[in-house]
Amino acid sequence: MDFITELDIAFQKIASKESATPMENYMKNKFSFLGIKTEPRRTVFKKLYEKHKSEIKANFRNMIWELLNKTEREFHYVALDLSIKEFKKNYLQEDINLIEKLITTNSWWDTVDAFAKYLVGGYLHQFPKETYVVIEHFSNSKNMWLNRTAILFQLSYKEKTNFDLLKAECEKHKHSNEFFIQKAIGWALRDYSRFNPDGVSNYVTSTNLKPLSKREAIRNLHKNL
Repeated sequence: MDFITELDIAFQKIASKESATPMENYMKNKFSFLGIKTEPRRTVFKKLYEKHKSEIKANFRNMIWELLNKTEREFHYVALDLSIKEFKKNYLQEDINLIEKLITTNSWWDTVDAFAKYLVGGYLHQFPKETYVVIEHFSNSKNMWLNRTAILFQLSYKEKTNFDLLKAECEKHKHSNEFFIQKAIGWALRDYSRFNPDGVSNYVTSTNLKPLSKREAIRNLHKNL
């Protein structure tokens, strides 16, 4: 029995309709849930990963794509966990095409933000010369989730964040009326303010961010802006 088939059977055994309803409500009823919470889901994944490790290592890209296209959200979370585990420092240059498909398939903040931070961030760590090409493509896309990814991909970069690039993305999208874009701008700036508080403070005071973006950006700054 292959990994995904066994995962499906294991998930069906621990599914809970009672738990599924509040989980679906929390996600604005955009996805169906089996009603499996994070800890038992990851326990099953860990056990089956060890059992099927050789199969997974040989075919994880196709598995991730198959999992993300299944109906229930728990499978999408396994796709996310599997992608973070297997792609780490193991990217091929052409993987950016698959990563873009992952971001734009069954998209919502709970998967997109992790794909942005870990997959896009990790990919561009490995292939830094691709940064401007990839981010320009994502930033210019009509897909809002790719735009959000272009803003958030440096969340794991810490003090190595390219602040000029971050500011350029904020400037490009600062007039957006989309909640998820405004929130992303504020989050990215707030995160970087841990390493460059003066730089973020100066930027926020010198540009006309949307109120939500500004509020999020300065949340951790001990200044009156």
